[in-house]
Amino acid sequence: MGPIDQGDAKMTTAGLETQPSATTYELGDLVSQAWSGRIHVPHFQRDFRWGTTDVLRLFDSIVKGYPIGNLLLWVRKTPARSFTLGQLKIDAPASPDALWVVDGQQRITSLANALSPEGHLHEPFSIYYDLREKRFIAQPKTREPQHIALPVLFDLKKLLGWFRTEGELVAELFDEADRVATALRQYRVPAYLVRQDDLDILTDIFDRMNNYGKRLNRAEIFSALYAGPEEGAAERLNLSRIADRIAARTGFGTIDTDTVLASILARRGPDPSRDIRNEFSSTGRRTAPEFEDEDQYAAYGEGEEALVRAIGFLQAEAEVPHIALLVYRALLVVLTRFFAHFPDPEPNTRRLLRRLYWRVAVSGPAVFKGSFTQVSRVLCARIRKGDERGSIMGLMDAMAEAQPSIPTIERFRTNEAAAKIILSSWWSLRPRSLVTGVPLDLQSLSTLLADQKTAATVAHVIFPRGLTAQQVLYAANRLFLPSAEDPVSEITTLLAHRPDHLDDETWDRVLASHNMSRQTSRSLAEGDREGFLQQRQQIIQQHLNDFLGRMAEWDYEDTPSLDSLDFDALDELDEPQELF
Repeated sequence: MGPIDQGDAKMTTAGLETQPSATTYELGDLVSQAWSGRIHVPHFQRDFRWGTTDVLRLFDSIVKGYPIGNLLLWVRKTPARSFTLGQLKIDAPASPDALWVVDGQQRITSLANALSPEGHLHEPFSIYYDLREKRFIAQPKTREPQHIALPVLFDLKKLLGWFRTEGELVAELFDEADRVATALRQYRVPAYLVRQDDLDILTDIFDRMNNYGKRLNRAEIFSALYAGPEEGAAERLNLSRIADRIAARTGFGTIDTDTVLASILARRGPDPSRDIRNEFSSTGRRTAPEFEDEDQYAAYGEGEEALVRAIGFLQAEAEVPHIALLVYRALLVVLTRFFAHFPDPEPNTRRLLRRLYWRVAVSGPAVFKGSFTQVSRVLCARIRKGDERGSIMGLMDAMAEAQPSIPTIERFRTNEAAAKIILSSWWSLRPRSLVTGVPLDLQSLSTLLADQKTAATVAHVIFPRGLTAQQVLYAANRLFLPSAEDPVSEITTLLAHRPDHLDDETWDRVLASHNMSRQTSRSLAEGDREGFLQQRQQIIQQHLNDFLGRMAEWDYEDTPSLDSLDFDALDELDEPQELF
């Protein structure tokens, strides 16, 4: 089955042959069916996203008798298959009437795992009940006699055994345990059962449900609309798989699927925020795709390659080694469109792209009047197929009103744009190990940051205590050290004293790579924190000024290179014209 033409599904009166039937399941029966393999999750569903707080609230609602929402289950004949449900490995037998979850995946996955001895071993399913406090809790650091694991509470035989052994000291609380256990097992979960073989209609239902009051993001809806049949889903390319492959190929970290989707859409057309329901349909589109005769999976593959080229540019030329240092993800979308149309731009174009990135990163919100969510749409429209020179000049013109600006170094928070800019400037110094003196490489940084969205784990606080509230936030109170070998607990000692095995020249390079000098090192050795911070703030400020001046090149003309100009055409214009 090919991509779904949503225009057809939504504009005709064709629908379900029979209305969904309503039923209810006792929670105990529902969970047993999940464990036995009768309940399946379609591949077009989003990944499990709940955290511990969500799971706690679910069980609290159940015991209080609150409604937890209806399930929507698709009844269909299903062959034997193996799959995972949360942390559970399920070997499902063939069934003439298996239940596939169209709505309710987060709830069913949480119930099946938190109440299972195997699933309970993993977060966010490690839930306990405090019999004395009468509330559900996450796995406690210290187990008290009144803390009982949910799989034990849920199983009457195990519950009785627990009170004869571990729970002997809280025997007076048996009635509370029995009350909660009974409430869990007998809670009735309402469900609608849909009997329909047409996957198009099922995904149309899914789309409508998740576009009216549901909190699915755009990428998740897109993935559902273009999921294709269940068969072969494990081998087909999708947004999540593209993100994983790019992370493995580049060391840039895992890009969120919304950004992957926006990048793929930007490659195919100038508006990455356009309607997604007719993206791979021959009808219903306002504009034709810029890469004609391209099917869904070709678009995925080529989109991945354009993203890889854009990331390569960021890492090699813009000093942005990892997504945790990417100031605005909208800029990655714009760069993907550019490198899709111009895979190997000329050197001067690449230089102008570097200027563009840093000018937008530093001054973008002001230029776009605070509406930075529109930056990808505005800039992507400047990139025209087949016109590299016109495209880069259009991009630079969009930033013509940008003014030189330097972010503050008085407030360093790794999730804020200013800190990401500062970190990129530090990365340009190629930070060295405080132990070996060797520059730390991209592989080391990528390994330590992995899928993290900020660089907090490698931007270490030098003085966690003993400073004023303002001084704690100074950039000078942070050390960018992407090393698994350097002992973080000994940062101050290592910075204050040259290791015996390092010569003076190497030691000076180590200090310089961390925005330090011999003087700042001496201040640290003498216990002069105030002097250390002031001296290092000055060095950081000067380097940041130099870095942004070199990257954004504010004082340079944004003109194309001489090589890109057609002098023959210019000569023709200068020749005298004959008059007739």
